[in-house]
Amino acid sequence: MQTRPATVQDVPAIATLISTYAQRGRMLFRSHAELYEAIRDFHVAEDAGTILGICALEIVWADLAEVRSLAVAEAAQNRGIGRALVHATVEEARRLKLHRVFALTYEEKFFAKLGFVTVDKSALPLKVWSACIKCPKRDGCDEIAMVLTLPEHAPFTADDPNAHEELRYEVPTPLVQINTPR
Repeated sequence: MQTRPATVQDVPAIATLISTYAQRGRMLFRSHAELYEAIRDFHVAEDAGTILGICALEIVWADLAEVRSLAVAEAAQNRGIGRALVHATVEEARRLKLHRVFALTYEEKFFAKLGFVTVDKSALPLKVWSACIKCPKRDGCDEIAMVLTLPEHAPFTADDPNAHEELRYEVPTPLVQINTPR
């Protein structure tokens, strides 16, 4: 089994894995068009030409990215594939010199084993919630927000128990202003 950056030829397999979990309410559906647009965000785990797992790293802000669309085929679970995929995305975040990565997940224990800590969802920037418009659970979100600080790039000490308290983001004023009638 190897992990590697995804290619456009992987989109059908990625879509199949996402659809499997989306039908169970475990992740959001993503169209083929969305996947082709975001293919550079994805890593895949492959064995003998078969895609066994997927994971994406989506940049959210200058110092923050989301680990998303983590899925492993049922027949391939408990083999370390999810851990390898998250590791690949975290390494990509390090390469990009990001300070933090986060996940919105139902698998709190899994992410905790990888060093992520649970935070209040309100600590994440509003931009994170733009995908929630498509979610059937948007009015009653039950996902858990978890953050991993990458100490080599963080502006504070990772040993600080309050390190995640400063996750609040100030979004700059838009460059375009819409004039409304008075």
